[in-house]
Amino acid sequence: MSANTNIRRVKSSDLELKDRLVSIQRVTKVTKGGRTFSFSAIVVVGNENGIVGYGLGKASEVTTAISKGVEDAKKNLVKVPVFKGTIPHEQIAKYGGANVFIKPASHGTGVKAGGAMRAVLESVGVTDVLAKSKGSSNPHNLVKATVMALLELRDAQNIADHRGVSLNKVFNG
Repeated sequence: MSANTNIRRVKSSDLELKDRLVSIQRVTKVTKGGRTFSFSAIVVVGNENGIVGYGLGKASEVTTAISKGVEDAKKNLVKVPVFKGTIPHEQIAKYGGANVFIKPASHGTGVKAGGAMRAVLESVGVTDVLAKSKGSSNPHNLVKATVMALLELRDAQNIADHRGVSLNKVFNG
């Protein structure tokens, strides 16, 4: 997760979490005795109501790797502001070689995003958003960059509290 933002961590107890498999990779290790195959799985979990987390699981079997990824994702849950099915404002984030851009969209637009970004945005509960991935298409970095972008989002109430003014003054300002 991001160290420079105020992370809004959430406990996984009492939540209806749905998991989505983002990517599964077969990893080969060549040893003196031959090849050893293992699997790594990137999993995103969320309650589709503003809470999302991601995790990485590695094991010698696919199902074990996925279940380890789900357990890891449940340890890294964060709260994200979702307003009327979209995000409050535009946001850009970068992680490794992956650059992501997310922008709010009007009702009925749908989730205009590719692969790894789509899994994260749907898990958090965003139904209308425009998203673009620039740079690397590595699913590991895309998931991390998307979560970083969502963590940097601020809702109007948060901004009003930070400025010490009323919610009305934020909009009419």
